Amino acid sequence: MSAVGRLDWARDGADWPNREASLFVRAAGALWHVQRMGAPEAPTLLLAHGTAASSHSWRDLMPLLADDFDVIACDLPGHGFSEPMARGRPSLPGMARALADLLAALDARPALVVGHSAGAALTIRMVLDRRIAPAGIVAINGALMPFGGVAGRVFSPLAKLMALNPLVPRFVSASAADRAGVERLIRNTGSTLDARGVELYRRLVADPGHVHGALAMMAHWDLDALVADLPGLATPLLLVVGDRDEAVAPEDARRVRRLVRHATLATMKGVGHLAHEERPAETAALIRALAGEIGLLDAPPG
Repeated sequence: MSAVGRLDWARDGADWPNREASLFVRAAGALWHVQRMGAPEAPTLLLAHGTAASSHSWRDLMPLLADDFDVIACDLPGHGFSEPMARGRPSLPGMARALADLLAALDARPALVVGHSAGAALTIRMVLDRRIAPAGIVAINGALMPFGGVAGRVFSPLAKLMALNPLVPRFVSASAADRAGVERLIRNTGSTLDARGVELYRRLVADPGHVHGALAMMAHWDLDALVADLPGLATPLLLVVGDRDEAVAPEDARRVRRLVRHATLATMKGVGHLAHEERPAETAALIRALAGEIGLLDAPPG
């Protein structure tokens, strides 16, 4: 694989959200950007972002959860300030192994995991593979179902071709890195972000290395096996759905609920795919409510 540019922490991360909580950890043969905040003695909560995002996606949610949890977020391999996977392909099982190695390096055992979009598939795969054993899982607009129809036959092969060509990430970055282009991409997910949120995504998609990481992740993920294994998931699963999500069909969450015995569904009104960025306080309340139900926190009165 030809090298592509990568974000520079000193330059691009100088004003990164929650920078004071950042550290760099070597695990699974790569250097990871990790953010950790909260009380070390509190239950550990792992946050896993989706494709093409980074730890910045949790910028407003992390501080809201830090009073009750030891909160860990990272840039997934090839995303943000984390290096690509040093060995193996960024398949779903491969990334599950790599993230488990990172948690081992951090001596962290998540009691609760929260995944957004593809991050939800990743955390569920980790649980199914017995790499982590949390008491509960929260999937925010989880990308858990394969694409159907023509999209399913075209998308993965196309992503593979794009990921293999080192010129493609540079072209994508150049064409999508202006503010209007990024606003259009976000709007197409059904979400609306403030100027700071748009700028952070602009910074990410302007970097060919980040784009390459996202394309490689999409090219090597196969969700059919995950769907086949979902009925065996015994961990309580909260499916949080933004009713304006244009990236993942809300109906997918209802299909997952029918497959998983211990799944429940909560709908957030008036938000899209980036629901946790649009309404961090509401998202935090849903996470705390599940934590109370499974005994990690005191249940709220009433």
